Amino acid sequence: MAESEDVCVLVPTLNESETIGEVIDGFTSRGYENVLVIDGNSTDGTSDVAREHGARVLQQSGSGKGQAIREAIRHIEAEYVLMLDGDGTYRPEDADAMLDPLVNGEYEHVIGDRFADMEDGAMSRLNQFGNGLFNWVFRHIHGKNFEDILSGYRAFTRESVENFYLDADGFGVETEMAVECVKHGVPTTVVPIRYEARPDGSDTNLHPIRDGGVILVTLYQLAKTSNPLFYFGSMGVLSGLFGTGVAVYVGYEWFVPPRTSHEVLAVVAAFGILFGVQLLMFGVLSDLIVTLHREQMRRLE
Repeated sequence: MAESEDVCVLVPTLNESETIGEVIDGFTSRGYENVLVIDGNSTDGTSDVAREHGARVLQQSGSGKGQAIREAIRHIEAEYVLMLDGDGTYRPEDADAMLDPLVNGEYEHVIGDRFADMEDGAMSRLNQFGNGLFNWVFRHIHGKNFEDILSGYRAFTRESVENFYLDADGFGVETEMAVECVKHGVPTTVVPIRYEARPDGSDTNLHPIRDGGVILVTLYQLAKTSNPLFYFGSMGVLSGLFGTGVAVYVGYEWFVPPRTSHEVLAVVAAFGILFGVQLLMFGVLSDLIVTLHREQMRRLE
């Protein structure tokens, strides 16, 4: 079990006045008194409620959950960070289970798996489908199964996250953290947790369609440095298939009477095929460079 002074409970908030007090009390009653709330300029008095319940409060200088986390980490000196949302969906009772793998020295990043024990109504069918899709895409692009890459309940060593390159401002930050764990070879494990429905009066800040699109694009873009063969290869295959399709049409129009010549389309087809082949070759070379880089980093470590 972690010593309480070694743990900072980090809670990014935006208009969570209905739940933040209970969340803070849940951790302080278990000895985790170092609670840092970074507030995204809430208009419902979230900061005042957090201070009344004994938390240290920072006002976020920018906007978005990702920016809040990057800013907050600069103000944390504790060895371990326990991060969760302030909406009352994550239980303080799971804190010890989240921190134990770090304290034992086996892992440096822990993800709470919400799907292991989810309360009825805690997540809509659309969100469950989206989460399943994103986890499937992550497994196939980045080669790791973290069960629930979008979970907001995480524990990690401050030192490990300081080496991460986090750029997302919104909810894509959890995706970035999962990808960075793979990219840097950070020992990561998954712990089953209880995920509860939002209390009455607490509204979500997540927009499923908009934020889901951002997360999907983030997953694909981050493959550029972690799995370049997939990133460039997928575009190469699409370009090659497009060029081949146009070439088949041009060939059919030329050989089947009455013969019709499509010089411009023939040029487009050739360009598509050649561009696709070049992207595939570039993907293979990039993948080789990344593999050699990782091997060299392992040797240096």
